Amino acid sequence: MTVEERSRYVGVVVDQAMRRGEFDNLPLQGKPIPGLTGTHDPDWWIKGLIERENITGLLPSAQLRKDDAELDDKLDLEAMEARVREIVTDFNARVIDARRQLQGGPPVVTPTRDVNEEVARWRARRAARRTATSGPPPASRRAPTTSEGRPWWKFW
Repeated sequence: MTVEERSRYVGVVVDQAMRRGEFDNLPLQGKPIPGLTGTHDPDWWIKGLIERENITGLLPSAQLRKDDAELDDKLDLEAMEARVREIVTDFNARVIDARRQLQGGPPVVTPTRDVNEEVARWRARRAARRTATSGPPPASRRAPTTSEGRPWWKFW
């Protein structure tokens, strides 16, 4: 079969498929092709795979970076110092464990955190929140006062 015969055959097959409606209602019909932004991303293929296959698991290095970024917010939800120490100790153990394993992928560059320093930072953030919320109550929550500024129930 020559190139011209092949070309004619492909044209006939495509025309028949179009008549049958096999190209109707295709996804992205009339829309721009995603990923053609003009910038080069060397990881385009892995990002596409993750999105297409709906992969949710992260590599340990990426998960640890994410956990490191969210650690202060997580600690701020805790009310007891012992629990803060436990969370930071667990985080440090996961970082050290990930450094020891040779699973491939990007290296683990997330630093461990000093437990006592994190407890001190947690206390400071907690005290700042208390100070910020301990101002005078809003006018709607103040006790009604007389013209002299005393609460109305204190007559003497």
